[in-house]
Amino acid sequence: MSTLSIATSGLNAASLRLTVAASNIANASTTGPLPAAGGSGASAGAGGLSGFPAVYVPLQVDQVDQTSGSTPGGVAATVSTVSPGFVPQYDPNAPFANQDGLVAAPNVDLASQFVQLLVAKYSFAANAKVVQAYSDTTKSLLDITT
Repeated sequence: MSTLSIATSGLNAASLRLTVAASNIANASTTGPLPAAGGSGASAGAGGLSGFPAVYVPLQVDQVDQTSGSTPGGVAATVSTVSPGFVPQYDPNAPFANQDGLVAAPNVDLASQFVQLLVAKYSFAANAKVVQAYSDTTKSLLDITT
């Protein structure tokens, strides 16, 4: 892989990390009905709760080095769901609360999400510097006169 494609893969991973963290932060306080105990994904008492949206499932970025091939380099980033996706939260005033007053809240750790934003920021800046250095080096090579 070329220097430029390695830096570009890092920029893409940082951008994805930023998008996922922003989505998790924006949806951190959304709640929904607790899923059924059977794990089928349906809401408990689905007859009366079918009109309510399911709880937001937080996401995470899994970033790995691209080590396969004859010229390894760069990173690959994929998005997966956080497990467990929700935690029970006491909110007896919610219209979809169960008989114990519990609702499902996304399993989002705000401190961790802000750390992910900082990681994305510095990763993006570092990879952008690599792209800039590559551009400057290429330009100086083309400007050489004898």
